[in-house]
Amino acid sequence: MTLTLAAIACLLAVTLCYAGVCAGSPFGNCRKCDGLGFALTTDRKGKPKRGKTCRRCKGHGKRIRVGRWIFNRAQRIYREGTR
Repeated sequence: MTLTLAAIACLLAVTLCYAGVCAGSPFGNCRKCDGLGFALTTDRKGKPKRGKTCRRCKGHGKRIRVGRWIFNRAQRIYREGTR
């Protein structure tokens, strides 16, 4: 019984911390371009240079977090259902 309560408390703490991160900072860095907005390429000499604009984030370098996306979707459904 004690192990179950500890697991529930741990999951609750992780969930609340993630909800706090999503509320405080709803956008994170793009996973494909690491927040640069473009892909790094190398020229023949081995020097890095700017490549094409990232298609996933459209050059912004930011993405919306999964928790914030779910929250926004739930809010939109609630607002449309209570009109």
